Amino acid sequence: MCGRFSITTPWEALKERFEVDIPEDQYQVRYNVAPGQNMWVIPGESPKEARLYHWGLVPHWAKDPKIGNHLINARAETITEKPAFREPFKKHRCLVLADSFYEWDKKGSKKIPYRVMLKVGDPFAFAGICDFWKDESGKEIKSFSIITIAANKLINKIHDRMPVILQKDEERKWIDAKTDIQEAVRMLHPYSANDMQMYQISTAINNPRNDVPQVLKPVS
Repeated sequence: MCGRFSITTPWEALKERFEVDIPEDQYQVRYNVAPGQNMWVIPGESPKEARLYHWGLVPHWAKDPKIGNHLINARAETITEKPAFREPFKKHRCLVLADSFYEWDKKGSKKIPYRVMLKVGDPFAFAGICDFWKDESGKEIKSFSIITIAANKLINKIHDRMPVILQKDEERKWIDAKTDIQEAVRMLHPYSANDMQMYQISTAINNPRNDVPQVLKPVS
C-alpha cells in the first residue's frame, strides 16, 4: 500500500518538471503527507494545472464522505471491477506529485520505516484516480486515491505492495481522456527496482505532525 509520502521539490523545479501552473502562494514542501490531507495532483480535467485534492477517494455517489478514509489506495488488479474505482479509472485519472514514499518493515511487534525514492532523486508521479462529491448544499470535495501494485524486488524486501509510479513518457497519456482503457491498464506495473533506492529512517515519521526535514535523515 501507500500510506505516506513526501514532496520536497522546490516550487520552480516542480513546475518545470511537470510543465504545469502551481500557485506559488499555496505551495509548500511536505515531508510527511498523510491520508485525509490535501495534496497536489494534475487531473485530466486540467492537465496544465496542479490542484489540491483530498487524499482519500470519495465516490460521487457516496452517502457519507467519511468513506474516503478507507479508499486511500486502489489495487491495480481489481480497479476495473470495484464500484468505487471503476468509473474514476475510466473517466478521472490524475497524476499525484511526489518525490518519495514511506513503507514499514514488520519485524515481530516492531515496524521499521523506510524512505523509498528514485536513484536520481527526481520528483515523479503516482498513478491516481479522482472523483468529485457534493453535499446537499452543493459543497464539493475533490478527492483522489493512489493505485498500488505488487512490489518490485527492492520493495518486496519489506512489503508486498507498492504505489504505481508512472514512467515520464506515460504521464500525459495516463490523464488523457482519449487513452484507451486497456492502454491505461498496461501502465499499471511496478517501477524498475534498478532505478530505485531506499533507506531506513526514524520512527518519527509515524506521527503525521512530524512534517519536518529531520524525518528524511537515514538511520545507520
